[in-house]
Amino acid sequence: MTVLGEYTGEIAIEVDGAEPVRLAWGVASDIGRRRQNNEDSAVVKPPLFAVADGMGGHAAGDLASKAAVVRLDEHERGALGTEDEVIAHLEDAVADIAEVAAGVPAGAGTTVTGVVLAAGEERAELLVFNLGDSRTYGFANNELRRITVDHSVVQELVDAGAISEAEAEFHPESNVITRALGFAEHPEPDFTRIPVQSGMRLLLCSDGLTREVEDGHIRLHLSAGLDPLVTADALVDAALASGGRDNITVLIVDVV
Repeated sequence: MTVLGEYTGEIAIEVDGAEPVRLAWGVASDIGRRRQNNEDSAVVKPPLFAVADGMGGHAAGDLASKAAVVRLDEHERGALGTEDEVIAHLEDAVADIAEVAAGVPAGAGTTVTGVVLAAGEERAELLVFNLGDSRTYGFANNELRRITVDHSVVQELVDAGAISEAEAEFHPESNVITRALGFAEHPEPDFTRIPVQSGMRLLLCSDGLTREVEDGHIRLHLSAGLDPLVTADALVDAALASGGRDNITVLIVDVV
């Protein structure tokens, strides 16, 4: 497990022609109840935040997720981000992963989801990116919205109407992803821009949370309005209480 940056904090980000955007955050992680090591990683380089979930067996998955956050940690603290900058960091991570995966027959890779404050046409926006099935949610006006779309076999079946969301959780291929960072492939993340809204909360997490805790339960934790670190810890505890079958990493970002 690698966490780069402070586990909790608050910062004001300067935005040209507008009031500064003040962000607060908290990150928590646990190995879970069945894994031998924690292959998740996270980076806090405000206004950039990300969570990665490694794959590859033994130490390869851990090193792959670490490579992703190490490269994203190169983002300049306090600087607004762009799609091109994110892709450049991920491209460098692919090269790093190839080195750490040398000798691993199946190769190594990682999911990654993140958010960075970016310039919009009229005001600052939040630029969300993802590869794989780690997710970013937005919570505002007491509503929870899943911003990212999983790159997975079961998500494709759901989109095609072949299975329901409920059936997807128990599908035999629920852990098979269709896009990731690494495996010598050019990174092709999805990007979503959302407006900055005072009081909104963002949740970035590995699938160790979403496989154990339903969206409705996640919404209740976010709606409580507790400190970001307290909220992150509570969500990790909820996943452990539901079985903790995988590593669990939760990163909460509040627009103060």
